[in-house]
Amino acid sequence: MRNMFLDVLTIPVDDPVAFTFFIGYMAMAAAAVFFLFERSTVADKWKTSLLISGLITGIAAVHYYYMRDYYIMSKTTPIALRYIDWTLTVPLMVVEFYLLVRAAGAKVALLWKLVLAALVMLVFGYIGEAFTDGSMSHSFIWGTLSTLGYLYILYSAWMGEVAKLAAASESEAVRKGVRALAWFILVGWAIYPIGYMAMPGGLLGPDGAGMLRPSDLDLIYNIGDAINKIGFGLVVYGIARSESAIKVAPANAASVV
Repeated sequence: MRNMFLDVLTIPVDDPVAFTFFIGYMAMAAAAVFFLFERSTVADKWKTSLLISGLITGIAAVHYYYMRDYYIMSKTTPIALRYIDWTLTVPLMVVEFYLLVRAAGAKVALLWKLVLAALVMLVFGYIGEAFTDGSMSHSFIWGTLSTLGYLYILYSAWMGEVAKLAAASESEAVRKGVRALAWFILVGWAIYPIGYMAMPGGLLGPDGAGMLRPSDLDLIYNIGDAINKIGFGLVVYGIARSESAIKVAPANAASVV
């Protein structure tokens, strides 16, 4: 038993996938602690947003702890664990959009539409990866269906309801923050379809263009998770601190006078 435990903790120096699993685990654990502790430094209306940022990175850290060990032991992709992680964290990420524009008049219906789109993206993506038969047709069909959910979130963030509410907001920090998160959706989330296409049957995998190996799938996903989950939280943190400073400044100025 002791030898098995030591083997699990051995990180091969020549395996970038194992390396990024470990980095991802530590980075997101540290981010979770940071966001949760920083809740006390922002105005009350932003505490929920920072709590969600802490939950996103905290949940991811726990899953990366187990995915790291699973990968090192089996040298295979922890598909189920990864999608359990995403099923919890991605809906929370789109909740951040709703919280940012809630003051501008966002309805609860917007929240549910964003969450539903996230679940469509994840459920169809899971079917495409977990139940692949190695054929390009399977990968293409389920990947296309998954993309529909992604496109809705992307549209909402750039031109749809979220974008319009952000434009109507009285806060410049909120407008800039929503635009920054929209860039994460456009650029950062685009990393995941690339990883999806690296699997057997994927357009960029060994059965397609041959540009990527199946092992590249985890490397791409690990990098994408760290950038997007921590980046999302830092954008929200920046908005919260900026808006809190605006509210606190006049009171401080008055006390000085």
